[in-house]
Amino acid sequence: MLITKVNLGWDYKFGTNPTHLPQIHQREKETYTPPPHLFSSSHKTHTQMDVESRGGGGQNSYKGGETMTGEEITTVDWRGRPSNPNHHGGMRAAAFVLGLQGFEIMGIAAVGNNLITYVINEMHFSLSKSANIVTNFIGTVFILALLGGYLSDSYLGCFWTMLIFGFVELSGFILLSVQAHLPQLKPPQCNVGTNDGDPCVEAKGLKALIFFVALYLVALGSGCVKPNMISHGADQFNKDGPKQSKKLSTYFNAAYFAFCVGELVALTVLVWVQTHSGMDVGFGVSAAAMAMGLISLVCGTLVYRNKPPQGSIFTPIAQVFVAAILKRKQVCPSNPQMLHGSQSKVPNHHLNAATLLHTDRFRFLDKACIKIQVGTTTTKESPWSLCTVTQVEQVKTLILVVPIFACTIIFNTILAQLQTFSVQQGSAMNTQLTKSFHIPPASLQSMPYIMLIFIVPLYDTFFVPFARKFTGHDSGITPLQRIGFGLFFATFSMVSAALMEEKRRNSYVNDGKVLSIFWITPQFLIFGLSEMFTAVGLIEFFYKQSLKGMQAFLTALTYCSYSFGFYLSSLLVSLVNKITSSSSSGGWLSENDLNKDRLDLFYWLLAILSLLNFFNYLFWGRWYSRNMPVSATKQASFNGEDLNNHSFNSSKHIGDGIVP
Repeated sequence: MLITKVNLGWDYKFGTNPTHLPQIHQREKETYTPPPHLFSSSHKTHTQMDVESRGGGGQNSYKGGETMTGEEITTVDWRGRPSNPNHHGGMRAAAFVLGLQGFEIMGIAAVGNNLITYVINEMHFSLSKSANIVTNFIGTVFILALLGGYLSDSYLGCFWTMLIFGFVELSGFILLSVQAHLPQLKPPQCNVGTNDGDPCVEAKGLKALIFFVALYLVALGSGCVKPNMISHGADQFNKDGPKQSKKLSTYFNAAYFAFCVGELVALTVLVWVQTHSGMDVGFGVSAAAMAMGLISLVCGTLVYRNKPPQGSIFTPIAQVFVAAILKRKQVCPSNPQMLHGSQSKVPNHHLNAATLLHTDRFRFLDKACIKIQVGTTTTKESPWSLCTVTQVEQVKTLILVVPIFACTIIFNTILAQLQTFSVQQGSAMNTQLTKSFHIPPASLQSMPYIMLIFIVPLYDTFFVPFARKFTGHDSGITPLQRIGFGLFFATFSMVSAALMEEKRRNSYVNDGKVLSIFWITPQFLIFGLSEMFTAVGLIEFFYKQSLKGMQAFLTALTYCSYSFGFYLSSLLVSLVNKITSSSSSGGWLSENDLNKDRLDLFYWLLAILSLLNFFNYLFWGRWYSRNMPVSATKQASFNGEDLNNHSFNSSKHIGDGIVP
């Protein structure tokens, strides 16, 4: 059997009939006769399947899509027809997704960043309990991102996941607004923090139920929408093409810019509305913002490149572990070419960006690729007992990224303080700007975003091209380096917070002076700069991993890091109170009065944890760089010659790869 080799790629000419297959213009051909064993269904490479399906041969049906050189996963338009690179995708399509991202973060940030004030003043929960309610809510938003990523990659696709759960989030905003507007759905009014008048009654029963149902409808909707906004926008670009890869880097910065704009509007305009017009109006404005975001999403329907769901993304992962356990008594061959699905002898033109080379890390998993032979005959095995090398290498990649993910949890614990205790810190300071205008404490969080809406465009316009000349990396610096810079700066945010809180507390307790709220702005500005590096670097790092059909789920891991950070914050608050409390006094954070608490000591604790976490990250970042996966197409370009002349060994080639 002969297979056409196309050296210069495929050109598509799309017909108007969706049932017609793309016309393939072959620019330079030569023939290649592969070894007979490659034609077994279990040994076919994706490139071979693609050629056969286009030519009408083979058993694999063509599913339609834009299959450019090096890109394996097909993309379709809104009708399920193959997408046209001249009409679908690109920054024009991504702009509609950026619209959703800006409006969605506008709505959720206005709720989350001022939620602690609402919970204390309207629901009458204590300070520490209110802080835990806020951090648990935000943590739930981010951990539900895993659900959104899973549903998108496996069953719904990014667009439908965003549309469905966008309406779930909208319904939560509306219910919060209704409860805030109707007095009978809230506890009776009282003077919080004083002994005057009637004692404050905490929300219980039906009132608490309505509040938490509304709150977690918002959490469910926002959590499932968030990873798909980033992933769907990034799907509009081909990450394997040099020009498109640079545009993808620009998109990630643009996505963070949209995030900054949404946060800035939420923390200024919407928080001001909440403070002066009531939380019911504020929640209503959040609902309106979410509705505008959904309109933006729908308006781009005709120009989106959509990656169809791939089926359960967990099944291939589970198959590797099951097969490795079943064959745990087998001995791995010294020659990796003997492993099932090894690409060592497959020529260049049969490889694609999703083909991963065998590596020596986590050798136990390689047992999933061992073929069982009875005499001279190879027995037929199920996918649960025999996996390919690429499939195993993808699981190894998942294991590799776990420590990088874990190193960002402390970072997000610091973020939790800026949305809880730092807001209360501002409430205990002089918020007067003019005789008639007072700064809402929650609006302090807008300070870094005012700075970042100028810095992010400058970073992408000037720094990235400048750094690219020296590093050769499309993003200027690698995602791992970008994450590292952010983790390093985060420590100084907590140092600044601890110093300012100590100064504020001493000034009030010893001298009776109330400092201006602007004294605590440095902690917000420093953390905003660190977040620009860490958040964007982490999203880019996860999205660019060589894992087929898991981009939304991997992006969700970024938000899952936020979740664990906020949950850790709640745990730290409880542990610190328990450890530092005594029979005569409470803990550092046990009172509702910051002038009696020791918030400064808590900030110092976080600064120490952050510094230790940075050194921990350096270790795991180097470990990942030494063991990073290398795709077959990249290795071919590194070597500059045919792959079948080499036996790929991780010790020989891994170090030559480009660190992501």
